[in-house]
Amino acid sequence: MFPHLAAGAVSEVSTVTNEANWLLENAWLIALLPAISFVLILFFGKKMPFKGAEFGITAVSISFILAILTGAAWMDHRDNFTLDTYGEKAAVLVDDGAGSAVDSVTLAVGTAAEATDGDGQAYVAVQKTTQWLQSGGVEFNAGIMVDGLSVMMLFVVTMISLLVHIYSTDYVGGDRRYTHFFAFLSLFTASMLFFVLSDNILQMIVGWELVGVCSFALIGHWWEEKPNSDAALKAFITNRVGDVGLLVGMITLFFAAGKGMTFDTITINENILQGGVSHTALVVAAACLTIAVMSKSGQFVLHTWLPDAMAGPTPVSALIHAATMVVAGIYMVARLFPVFWEGMQIEGSSINFLATVGAVTLVGAGLLAFVQDDIKKVLAYSTVSQLGYMAMALGVGAWTAAVFHLFTHAFFKANLFLGSGSVAHAVHSFDMKKDMGGMRKFMPKTYVTFVIGSLALAGLFPLAGFWSKDEILVNTGGWGILGGSGSAPGSYTFHFVMGMIGAALTAAYMTRCVYLTFHGEYRGGHHDDHADDHADDHGHHGEPHESGPRILYPLYILSAFSILVGFVNFPPGFLAGSKKDPAGWQERFLHFIEPAGSSYFPAVGHATPSWWLAIVASLVAVAGAGAAFTYYFVKVDRLAKRTGEHLVGLPNGVTTTNAFARAGHKLLVNKYYLDHLYTGIIAGGTKGPIAKAAYWVNQNVLDGTVDGAGRTAVQSGKLVYEKIDQGVVDGAINASGRTSDAIGEELRHINTGRVQNYAAIMFAGAAILAGAFVLLLAF
Repeated sequence: MFPHLAAGAVSEVSTVTNEANWLLENAWLIALLPAISFVLILFFGKKMPFKGAEFGITAVSISFILAILTGAAWMDHRDNFTLDTYGEKAAVLVDDGAGSAVDSVTLAVGTAAEATDGDGQAYVAVQKTTQWLQSGGVEFNAGIMVDGLSVMMLFVVTMISLLVHIYSTDYVGGDRRYTHFFAFLSLFTASMLFFVLSDNILQMIVGWELVGVCSFALIGHWWEEKPNSDAALKAFITNRVGDVGLLVGMITLFFAAGKGMTFDTITINENILQGGVSHTALVVAAACLTIAVMSKSGQFVLHTWLPDAMAGPTPVSALIHAATMVVAGIYMVARLFPVFWEGMQIEGSSINFLATVGAVTLVGAGLLAFVQDDIKKVLAYSTVSQLGYMAMALGVGAWTAAVFHLFTHAFFKANLFLGSGSVAHAVHSFDMKKDMGGMRKFMPKTYVTFVIGSLALAGLFPLAGFWSKDEILVNTGGWGILGGSGSAPGSYTFHFVMGMIGAALTAAYMTRCVYLTFHGEYRGGHHDDHADDHADDHGHHGEPHESGPRILYPLYILSAFSILVGFVNFPPGFLAGSKKDPAGWQERFLHFIEPAGSSYFPAVGHATPSWWLAIVASLVAVAGAGAAFTYYFVKVDRLAKRTGEHLVGLPNGVTTTNAFARAGHKLLVNKYYLDHLYTGIIAGGTKGPIAKAAYWVNQNVLDGTVDGAGRTAVQSGKLVYEKIDQGVVDGAINASGRTSDAIGEELRHINTGRVQNYAAIMFAGAAILAGAFVLLLAF
């Protein structure tokens, strides 16, 4: 009944069921609908009134409704599977010691204590699995796993995708591949939903690759322009590098963590937590999977593809950065968290590979955002930085904080990307310095939504980013003097400091972005040929104007969520509920999402919230924003008004007067020279000196060897032909012929045909024979 329970496992409660609410058992429909719309759009899209967009919007709308209902069903399931009903409803499997499982065991309180949270409620995941095939004693199953993590992702993916679909009907209206765009948008959504619902690592690999293929097609949507096709190839190839780590890590888990080789995620996690997997195997798997995260989720040093991916349409950028492609790596770590918890020994530690990669990414990408002129690339490096926050949080053991930040980040980052697209739609450019400035006068509604998203991203109270960012910082356990470190998984002081620096950088570069885009004087007016719809009767391009409702309403919705979603996980002691429900809104996200007490999730500690720490972190963010505000809104703006020039910076700034600052600025402009390393040295070296060396070896060594062998064979053949075949073999045969001919000539003198000659010969022969007998008898 439960394929994840391996024979021979220690007797335990396995907190999973295949009997639950219909919505939970059939959550696969949420992924199936966008996949069906992909097929319908491909075959019938161009014949439809809206060129196939109606298929995509309808399918994702139904999936979104089902995701909401599934979320409600999960909340009911989570709260009502208590100890009293656990044994009856869950049909829990307990190994009887002989390798067989006993169904429907009624559990006593003591037996099931580990499977419950503090109020006696059990966290029971729902798993529906069907055997696909069996080969060599290994079962290949296809199924779904529904728990708080997957339900949360279903809501995020379907909501963001629906808003992106609606937004795209205006943004890419009249596009040369409009139908193709919506087809792949639907497949992209279906692939991510398939990935988050997977109940085994083999399915996760398939979903992982499907997401990558869809991103390749959408990033290169306008493939006729070389930078776009280059960006798509760069994303595809860079992710293939990380996929080597994914495959090696998953193969390691298959052989080492399955007790009989299994792909089942729950079984793998359970066996790791039971101590049935060697630490060496877990170190290898965790390191390899971290490399996969580095490519898919844009961690340093495999992040370079992500900013270039901005070559794709802006709605695609929003979907990639908020809900699909880049969060796949974070989701994978969260789903296989025991691998990292045990493999990297997160508990009680102060440093590990995953946390350090995340911390370096957080600060490194934040610095790069400062030197970008393209508004989408500012947001792209911002995404890389925030993904660093999430990876760091998982690395320090702050599982709920990482997932909560993924949740809140999805809304305000989608808001910012779609907002940047709204501005670019008006000025036909993404260059903040050359073509924007003063846009708040033309687009006041877009401006308000963009500022809300920026404040949420900066982590300022009371917006969504404040709550999730603060939870990450407090769970590093690295801030003892202000409290809040109690029960934290470890003491990650370095990562705490990097998190603080990241908070200041985020607030600063978003202040710069808001100023260059919306404040100062409008610097546009020199648009390309695609701006004809803004030309006036005299042939001059008119002023930008506010976007239409299909662009604005998704921004309104995302702005509202950027404000409100942080309230779903209030820390203890903040806005408590009534006497009937003392918890109120406190830690509701943690309660429904974190698999606390389940058999496949470690016992993760949670730091005590610290208001002092929250205040200090907020002041750090305000200080970063204040520094940027002073530079741009005060100094640059004042000088611009005095000189009448459209300035985007001080002409005698620190990067022009200080050699150290100039060198640092050059390093950032060249993106730490990583692109030069990959493209100029590695790829260029492969195409240049290495290719020439390989060609020389091919021509002079390989071909020389082959040609030499051929020449030797020819000379040997000539020797054999001339000396042996002609001289020896043919000579011997010719000599025997000449000898036979000579004997024949002599015999022709005797064989004349005359009878008297024959009689004489016979007489001579008889005489010789008689003489021989006489001699024989004599002796």
